[in-house]
Amino acid sequence: MRGPHTTHTCHGTHIGHTRLINEDALFVNEAEGLWLVADGIGGHGNGDKASAAVVGCVESYCQGNSVEESVADITSRLRRAHQACRNMDVAGMPSTTVAALIIFQSKAILIWAGDSRIYRLRGGELTLLTEDHNLAQERYRKGELSREAAQHLKSANVLTKAVGVHQDLHLGDDFTEVEAGDRFLVCTDGLYKALPLEKIQSMLGESPIEHLLTGLIEEALQRGGSDNITGIVVDVR
Repeated sequence: MRGPHTTHTCHGTHIGHTRLINEDALFVNEAEGLWLVADGIGGHGNGDKASAAVVGCVESYCQGNSVEESVADITSRLRRAHQACRNMDVAGMPSTTVAALIIFQSKAILIWAGDSRIYRLRGGELTLLTEDHNLAQERYRKGELSREAAQHLKSANVLTKAVGVHQDLHLGDDFTEVEAGDRFLVCTDGLYKALPLEKIQSMLGESPIEHLLTGLIEEALQRGGSDNITGIVVDVR
């Protein structure tokens, strides 16, 4: 069920300068209003298989007849990916973060687990719409550190939620209104940790968006590129 807005998307991924493989994955289905990134957790092994499992489970997603139906569908698919990760006959514990943006009519649905993020640029102001699921987030929540300082702590690498890790999958979710002119960024931590918030905000404000994601990735690479880098930019028109 199409809404009052149209969207235009650009996306990209890069292995970075130091990783041996790219364990990130992304999925875009503009027709059905779904944009998703997954960041395989390398420390547990087979992170690329975990992120690929997430994409495999959402590839056939179709928008439901309501917000509730769409949420139930994507949640069910992520739970199947979670079980697929736990059932893999491989070494380690295949696991991955996930951040999914669904646009249903005039609503944006946000579903995530881990520290991949969804931002919104509106009126030149950048807002983080998701909350990291890691130990460092608690110190930020208490006001002890800024968000940018917290995300560079060692405890930021200790995830409290992710696909494939615990017996049950616990997802974060939220909703927000969509307005014409909104621009969303769905990305893995290899992108946002490499760039100051002000840089992301200024670059996201550039127009048109065709080469915007390439520019963000190149900037992250110039600043070290120590992780896989993946992002999706969604323009609402």
